[in-house]
Amino acid sequence: MEDNLGQIIAVGGGGFGRNPHDNKIEKYILKSSNLKKPNICFIPTASAEENSYIVNYYTAFSSLQCNPIHLNLFKRTPRIDSVINKQDIIYVGGGNTKSMLAVWREWKLDVLLKKHYQKGKIVAGVSAGSICWFNRGITDSWASNLNLIDCLDFIDGVSCPHYNSEKDRRPIVHDLVQNKKIDSCYASDDGSALHFIKGKLFQSISFYKNANSYKVSLIDNKVDEKIIKGISL
Repeated sequence: MEDNLGQIIAVGGGGFGRNPHDNKIEKYILKSSNLKKPNICFIPTASAEENSYIVNYYTAFSSLQCNPIHLNLFKRTPRIDSVINKQDIIYVGGGNTKSMLAVWREWKLDVLLKKHYQKGKIVAGVSAGSICWFNRGITDSWASNLNLIDCLDFIDGVSCPHYNSEKDRRPIVHDLVQNKKIDSCYASDDGSALHFIKGKLFQSISFYKNANSYKVSLIDNKVDEKIIKGISL
């Protein structure tokens, strides 16, 4: 099955949700499909399907070479399998990861997304839509503090978004690694993304100035933070 696995593009923060007219990472995601006009579906569950977010999605992708749609789970919901089966790319928005995963599991969307990925297609997303593909992720789903949450297990590892923009992110990653609660962590700044192909890390992508992704691990009992090499858009 591993030979048929698709691509995962995990965005640490930024993109059309903040600026729908700066489409660097969106163009990269579309280009990665190798299709002239791919079908792409936005799943905004984590934001409770915030209307302005959906508007920004269409503002961004309607100007690009693709066929954009979105999937509602809080209004009258279409046949989800029929929607997902037609897509080349799934893009998951940010918000509350824990609530998003709970809703997905109720609708069995997690199973459908796994099948989509195992057909060699692309899953992508930002923040909640970034960490959800890993074994575990660091989330602010709770108002009180950051927590480690079990995710979908599409790829091995732990993920943390917003590494440079939210002051508690870096300290908690270092603490978890130092205290051996996790072996290592992929951490991405806002404006950086990680691209995995067939379950293996391919490269990082920087689409903001000085934005990076990192592999944080413990070497000789010290926390080591290595920049992951890649490209700038």
